[in-house]
Amino acid sequence: MTTPQQFQSSDRRIDLDWVRILAFGLLIFYHVGMLYVSWGFHIKSVHRLTWLEPVMLFLNPWRLSLLFLVSGVATRFMLDKSSLASMAGARSVRLLIPLVFGMLIIVPPQSYLQIVESLGYSAGFFDFYARHYFAFGAQFCPNPCIVLPTWNHLWFVVYLWVYTMALLGVLTLWPAGADWLGRKLAVLLAGPSLLIVPCLLFVAWRLVLFPAFPSTHALFGDWYNHADHATAFLIGFLMAKQEGIWRNVEARRWVALVAAAVCFSAFILVRAGLFAPSPALKWGAASAYGGYQWLAIAAVLGFARRYFTADGPVRRYLTDAIFPYYIVHQTAIIVIAHQLHDTGMPAGMEAFIVIIGTALTCVTTYEIVRRIACLRPLFGLRAVPRTVLRTEQHQLV
Repeated sequence: MTTPQQFQSSDRRIDLDWVRILAFGLLIFYHVGMLYVSWGFHIKSVHRLTWLEPVMLFLNPWRLSLLFLVSGVATRFMLDKSSLASMAGARSVRLLIPLVFGMLIIVPPQSYLQIVESLGYSAGFFDFYARHYFAFGAQFCPNPCIVLPTWNHLWFVVYLWVYTMALLGVLTLWPAGADWLGRKLAVLLAGPSLLIVPCLLFVAWRLVLFPAFPSTHALFGDWYNHADHATAFLIGFLMAKQEGIWRNVEARRWVALVAAAVCFSAFILVRAGLFAPSPALKWGAASAYGGYQWLAIAAVLGFARRYFTADGPVRRYLTDAIFPYYIVHQTAIIVIAHQLHDTGMPAGMEAFIVIIGTALTCVTTYEIVRRIACLRPLFGLRAVPRTVLRTEQHQLV
């Protein structure tokens, strides 16, 4: 049967562009939600929205793994256009320059406002930046005990760079590995195995690694997250050019959706404390969580391949803009929320202002950065010749 996906440009996966855009968009809303739930975050609103936690838990198991999978797919297609060495250089420029810039300029206000709200620090931002931010160790212990300098939400960039470099190192020793393993994966994930085999991996990581290595995003010792995210990245890399896997994903999208709903329901019911605690129940909840991760990813990919095929200026604009949005969004959220902390406004109005303010900050930052050639690499944008940049600006007027 002919599907809309078959009519897409051969060098562009429009559906995965939309998945990446929507996943990063959800990340922004997720971080706004972190202001209002009981889980730890850099700062908190005075309001607590208990109904929001199940919504956050609906997104939490799969949102980041999905981004790593899409990044793995992109990495595979990029290899068709460059050598291993040139790709290593290009990815380092695109990821490490924004990382260093972000740690020096974008992230520090987050740490500063965290200690202002948690400890009542009153010496001012520049005092904090000069005296504490470059301590290269733990500061303000025992509460909140921040290791400075920090990358905070930019941990994703660090992990993506590490996985990419490790993969390129393997391919240097085994150039045929990508195609050979991709074909093996296509056989392994044929038929219903698509929804079973990856689940077993994610369940294993949840059962075995998560209890011993809870999430830290500190790179070293963060073994559960590494197993989880590197698995998603490698699956995406290997399945990228396996059309049979993608057809299977699309064909089983409804089954994946229903199975994901069942797993999520089981997990949330156990978490709600409706059953007497027991080791078996704990293992069952962890298994449901791990299974939900992959099934939700498979459902998203299947429906995206089927329906997210429309291209146009919005997709092209957001594909370029979403990474700069990601770099600045969390600082915008924290700065705006801090300013609203003692205003006494209702939670709904406060959240609305934080969301709108963050969106405007993201858009404004991108619109400025993309027009200034020297700023583009700092936000992960390709360096554009000044003549091209001026032409683009003229066309947008």
